[in-house]
Amino acid sequence: MKKIAVVFASASLMALAACGEKPANETANASNEVENVVDNAVNAAENAANAADNAANATNNAANAM
Repeated sequence: MKKIAVVFASASLMALAACGEKPANETANASNEVENVVDNAVNAAENAANAADNAANATNNAANAM
């Protein structure tokens, strides 16, 4: 009976350990997704700033050409 109890206890502990890993991975994935969204937003803002600079340079070039 003691061996059976040990086997069930071990199986229960392994099941708990496995359950504990999955949410940690999901949390890490969610964190990475948030980080990617923030990075994409920063990149979009930089691209918009670069587009504005390019437009300003084009306007200056057109004014200088006259």
